[in-house]
Amino acid sequence: FCPHRNNCQQPLLLDDPHSNTNVVHTKFRNMDVLIQAFESYGYFGMTIAAFLAGSIFPFSSEAIMVSLQLAGLEPWPLFLCATAGNVAGSMFNYWIGTFGRMEWIEKYLHISSEKVNRTREWIDGRGSWIGTLCFLPVLGSVLSVTLGYMRANPYTTLMSISVGKAVRYAIIIISIYYINN
Repeated sequence: FCPHRNNCQQPLLLDDPHSNTNVVHTKFRNMDVLIQAFESYGYFGMTIAAFLAGSIFPFSSEAIMVSLQLAGLEPWPLFLCATAGNVAGSMFNYWIGTFGRMEWIEKYLHISSEKVNRTREWIDGRGSWIGTLCFLPVLGSVLSVTLGYMRANPYTTLMSISVGKAVRYAIIIISIYYINN
């Protein structure tokens, strides 16, 4: 996080137009605003943050989950909201992959055809249960899009993605619980 997060005194525009400090500072400030917005909506905010993190946006739903749990929200509903939102995000990627339009995948999801083809070769023979690994950063989006692109069984894909994401969020919830108590 930005070192100026609390009581920020640094101006957004600096005298030096060649400095990246103002850009970096603005990005951290915008991320803080985004996190606070999700936190203000509680469980619904957790669901939306998890959906975005599971779909096309590079976003960390774990930070929202930790913040909300430390703020006093109940772990079990947080777990359910995060898992449901993140699975929905991955299935959104799967759905886009089913269209089979590589130009859409490259344009909207920013996943190159080379990545999809390499992932497709890797998935061949392993089946849609490989969706369990969709919880992994970066690789998860490529996996879910590729599973859709390959027209993998949607029910098995949904189940495998759900298992992987549920295990990840359970580990986070339990870890925060034990660290906090």
